[in-house]
Amino acid sequence: LQQFSDTGSRKEHVKITSESKPGFLERLSETSGGMLMGLVTFLLSFYLLFTNEGRALRTARSLDEGLSLVIALDSIHSVSQQNEGRLVHLAGALSTSKPLFDPSYGLSIQAVKLKRNVEMYQWVEYEETTEYEENGEIKKETKYSYNTEWKSEVVNSRNFDREIGHKNPSAMAVESFTAVSPNVQVGSFVLSKGLVDKIDDFKQLSLSNLEDPHADVTRGGDYFYHSENPRRPEVGDLRVSFFYAGLSGDDPHLGSADKVTVIARQRGDQLVPYHTKSGEVLQILYPGDLSVEEVFQKEHASNTMKTWALRAAGWLAMFVGISLMTRIFYTLVDWFPVVRDLVNIGLKAFAFCVASSLSLLTISIGWLFYRPVWALLIGLLSVVPIVVAKSRVPPKKQQ
Repeated sequence: LQQFSDTGSRKEHVKITSESKPGFLERLSETSGGMLMGLVTFLLSFYLLFTNEGRALRTARSLDEGLSLVIALDSIHSVSQQNEGRLVHLAGALSTSKPLFDPSYGLSIQAVKLKRNVEMYQWVEYEETTEYEENGEIKKETKYSYNTEWKSEVVNSRNFDREIGHKNPSAMAVESFTAVSPNVQVGSFVLSKGLVDKIDDFKQLSLSNLEDPHADVTRGGDYFYHSENPRRPEVGDLRVSFFYAGLSGDDPHLGSADKVTVIARQRGDQLVPYHTKSGEVLQILYPGDLSVEEVFQKEHASNTMKTWALRAAGWLAMFVGISLMTRIFYTLVDWFPVVRDLVNIGLKAFAFCVASSLSLLTISIGWLFYRPVWALLIGLLSVVPIVVAKSRVPPKKQQ
């Protein structure tokens, strides 16, 4: 059964659907499917936690190895054969052989990357759902609202609940793209593709010094509009903005070329990846003029942050997996509100303690081959959540 009600506005409507309340066997079947998904999530968490520790320790060792081997270059304007194949550190201004162009809009800039970002004025659907029980049925009330916004991706209005009056074009007349300079240098050294990929600090390009490129294009602020009236755009209108990364020449409006610091292997006049004995790759680029110590401090900090983020993700995956696998106990008693709530709290506490213990145990096993003493300490720490949980259980009364 479906009931529709309109608020009187073309931009908003409400749909109510009804379905019978699922029986015990149906809920048990759904829980069984959730248990299988929980098992997969549970097993994946072990893989994530274990491999993350190995990755973190290999990266840390590679960084320490790199710090002990790196050579700071005296000059970036001459290539010394003595440093062939060695890990080198240098800092200097970016340079490119040719400016990047967008002939469609009469725009050029001396930079490593130039991004054209195209947005279209489109309908966007939002939905807000609430569920409630009425007369033994589960009712779902969904409120759909529509708004017009600038979007850089085409919004498929065919998926809307009500497309009539909210139809979007199926494609953009102008495409977004990113141009990358084929030859990027710091002094006499050519950067590898991997290093160029790290130059991604995009800034919006001011269009105040440019004229309107075509009769049907109007400049407004830092946008080119394909619209009859940019102040009151219609669905299907376009606006185009530009971003650049890695200014590689002195510009009267943007200033001096950007400086970068690079640590990589010297191969001729090229800077390429350096493979450490630990099996990791060192190919580092940071904006600004940094010392060797500052670069490696940043890399260690980044490695630590990534390690803890993946540990948290692994623990959460394990917690969710255990919760899904034990959900069947909640389903068996969900007819009794008080018992159901107590079981729910107990299952959550159980999942929390077990996930914490198993996560710490898995991390300790990951450290076993690298730092045995730390592995033993973390292994002992993994017992703490279980001991705490056990101490919370009241002792049996003596007969």
